[in-house]
Amino acid sequence: MRSNRPVTTLAVLALAGVTPVTLAETVIDERIDTEYQDLRLVQVADGFEYPWSVAALPDGGYLVTERPGRLQHVVDGEIREISGVPDVHAQGQGGLLDVVLHPDFESNGWVYLTYSVGDSDATATALARGRLEGSELVDVDKLFEQDRRSSPGRHYGSRLAWLEDGTLLMSIGDRGVEPERAQDPGDHAGTILRLNDDGSVPEDNPFVDEHEALDEIYSWGHRNVQGMIVDPATNEIWVTEHGPRGGDELNLIQTGQNYGWPAVTRGRDYGTQEQFGDSARRHEEDMVAPIHEFLPTHAPSGLAQVTVDRFTAWAGDLLAGGLRSERVRRVVLDGDEVVHEEELFLQTIGRIRDVREGPDGAIYMLNDSDDGGLYRVTPAD
Repeated sequence: MRSNRPVTTLAVLALAGVTPVTLAETVIDERIDTEYQDLRLVQVADGFEYPWSVAALPDGGYLVTERPGRLQHVVDGEIREISGVPDVHAQGQGGLLDVVLHPDFESNGWVYLTYSVGDSDATATALARGRLEGSELVDVDKLFEQDRRSSPGRHYGSRLAWLEDGTLLMSIGDRGVEPERAQDPGDHAGTILRLNDDGSVPEDNPFVDEHEALDEIYSWGHRNVQGMIVDPATNEIWVTEHGPRGGDELNLIQTGQNYGWPAVTRGRDYGTQEQFGDSARRHEEDMVAPIHEFLPTHAPSGLAQVTVDRFTAWAGDLLAGGLRSERVRRVVLDGDEVVHEEELFLQTIGRIRDVREGPDGAIYMLNDSDDGGLYRVTPAD
């Protein structure tokens, strides 16, 4: 529940048409009451056009992707656009998507981006990296593009996360038009991939050298994974995944496994309201059931895990952003079982696109809007 304390409004200064834009932080709420931890919510920066992802930099700044194709650098109260970003085809849900730093970013400067490539007839999800030097990406190289382009606009994925062995996970959506592609391990659509940091295939991937499956695939049968973390304590991979109408999922990813979409789901078709697939097949041996299904519809995007002690009562919990639900759900785990949920920030900042834990232990969020903002959550006291 939100408090009735007044919002503190600070001036935002800008030179029209010129970067950098000078910003001042805005306190949205000094104290938000929750079950175990009162929170303070601050808007760090605003004016982003459909921001999609945020990465915290070691110097205290942030990189923010905007879906139309811009990468913004927020540092010392200023926003500067980064040049050298790959060309994207921004249409519908496509555009510039996720951003993560290489685990050795401080020594190598590598920034990784996912995005949609193509034209108004056909697009694909791609991965590139470039070295950040000042306000420019240099040595930019496209490392990967999914094997088949298809009609633009829907279900690109596309989250990134690093495993402890230095390999990179990348999600790709089923691309919307032909959901059955997710049941074909010979197609990158509807999968999670595992790549080396240069885009090559790790030799121990589950389908290496299998004729009917693509070497990059780590798991398959996914609809549209847009939240992904790797637990640093266990190396477990947790993802949140869009269902159709209903059927949004929290999944624990196992190598080489099929997660069932669209053969099994409790979700229904948006147009006909009919059941997709066969919900009775949920626990068949050849498909992995979700750990948890979000009800009512959550439309999950962005996933963080509380790993440092700044939020003591939330240690180990997952924070799952929601678009349609306009909230974050705090998910409490006991092993691989969800034992409790709490609703946070309901209709406070709108549709939540990304949720991250920063190196300072604060939680950062982006809202999905044509005038979106970057928000920081800390304990109230």
